[in-house]
Amino acid sequence: MKQLSRIFIVTVLALSALVFSVQAQQVQQKPLPVFPEFSALIQTGKNRLEFISGFRDVKSIGVQRSLDSVLNFNTIGYIANPGDIRCAYDDGKPLPGSNYYRMLIIFNNGRYFFTKVVLAVPDSTIDDREKLTAADVKAAIAAAKAAGVATSAAPPPVVTDKGAAPVKEKEAPKEEKIVWHPSNYIYTTADGNVNIKLPEAPNKRYVIKFFEPDGSFLFDIKEVKEPFLILEKAIFLHAGWFNFEIVEDGKVLEKWNVFIPLSYRN
Repeated sequence: MKQLSRIFIVTVLALSALVFSVQAQQVQQKPLPVFPEFSALIQTGKNRLEFISGFRDVKSIGVQRSLDSVLNFNTIGYIANPGDIRCAYDDGKPLPGSNYYRMLIIFNNGRYFFTKVVLAVPDSTIDDREKLTAADVKAAIAAAKAAGVATSAAPPPVVTDKGAAPVKEKEAPKEEKIVWHPSNYIYTTADGNVNIKLPEAPNKRYVIKFFEPDGSFLFDIKEVKEPFLILEKAIFLHAGWFNFEIVEDGKVLEKWNVFIPLSYRN
């Protein structure tokens, strides 16, 4: 009798685990929207647009992007096979800030229409909550060196003007150590992307500038309107250290640096 009870308990537990696994897979495998609806997800190094299409006799589907969701939409590419049932497009060079997308579908008979505008949002299947620490940066630098990529072990002087002389610092110890901590405003997460967290963005005016380690200007965000933004690592063109400057209502809030790893963790 006891043996039968044990078998029953094990069977119930196994069935429970199976049901939980199936439910988890169903949550992760969320069905794609049906065109003209489409999804726009922020993934590592790109924004991915996907949809299921029932349209036939399609000549082309153009992908258009804008930063303001209303004006300045520009065509950045086309769906490779617009007649396929499942279609996708990867924006490998998303712009700093919010990226809005819409599509222009043109049929062989000359008719056309625009889809609704969709804002790219973070992919929930990628873990982007873990902020990279100094230990993570040290490990990433070691991995880059092992891959033959030259990367400075120590963070560069915070230079935001190539013509200005860097501030003198104390003599570094013989052993290379990273005396560095991530910013609370701009930091890299485990997915390899750069996060910008400015809770007062709706009420204050923020300007952010990014620079190469030598102070050469890279790009800027002239007006941050959202309290939270994600910048794709592809925007920075290479891995390593970058300096940044945050200006709040005309005054410098922070000058610091951020490290973008060669590889990333999902």
